[in-house]
Amino acid sequence: MQYLVDTHSHTLASSHAYSSIHDYLSEAKRKGIKLFATTDHGPDMADAPHFWHFVNLRVLPRMHDGVGILRGIEANMKNIQGEIDYFGEYHQQLDIILAGFHEPVFPPSNEETHTQTMVNTIASGMVDVITHPGNPNYPIDIEQVVAAAVKYNVALEVNNSSFATSRKGSEANCLAIIQAAKAQGAQLVLGSDAHVAFDLGEFSLALELIEQAEFPHERILNRTPEALLSFLASRGRTSVQDFKAYFDF
Repeated sequence: MQYLVDTHSHTLASSHAYSSIHDYLSEAKRKGIKLFATTDHGPDMADAPHFWHFVNLRVLPRMHDGVGILRGIEANMKNIQGEIDYFGEYHQQLDIILAGFHEPVFPPSNEETHTQTMVNTIASGMVDVITHPGNPNYPIDIEQVVAAAVKYNVALEVNNSSFATSRKGSEANCLAIIQAAKAQGAQLVLGSDAHVAFDLGEFSLALELIEQAEFPHERILNRTPEALLSFLASRGRTSVQDFKAYFDF
């Protein structure tokens, strides 16, 4: 099965990434990708764009040359209370909010702290997708986190970059998360976590674990634009209604 939606990408606005929105659009067109989210790092990251970058994502077109652009952020989980570095009424202007642990903002602690932080972030209602939850530097109680994701209708990411260039040693944790998600009825997304446009839509390593766990493809939200947009609408992301003129959801 080909997945033509990518929920996780970074542009030059995060200075450790190397491509522009135009680069991503060209690569999406070349690969037949129908929808992708631009999700630069939240402003608490050392080299992240300013808060205004995310406010001003409204200048991006909804569609360009047959490719849809979701306006998003990969926010940072900040503390055990479940706060992220994007707040206030502005969060309603975004189509998708991802959040994850990043060492410069939340140094690794212990399993109990990581678990409670992630669960509280999920319960906050602010976040649609938890990124790279299988990071071995941040051990969690997997069953507890997956149960919270099911309860609060939040997706968990299988991050392809974790197996290619970052967060080495994630495979065992990610497989356990996929298996728990399968058993508990959670929803997953595949994210390339592209930091260069060439990697947009690259899920091959993530799909190896999906196949190993025999996870049902109908619970992978980026299987179609309609599936992802319906999920985001169900979470109250009213801005995605703009895509109704282009996708049937």
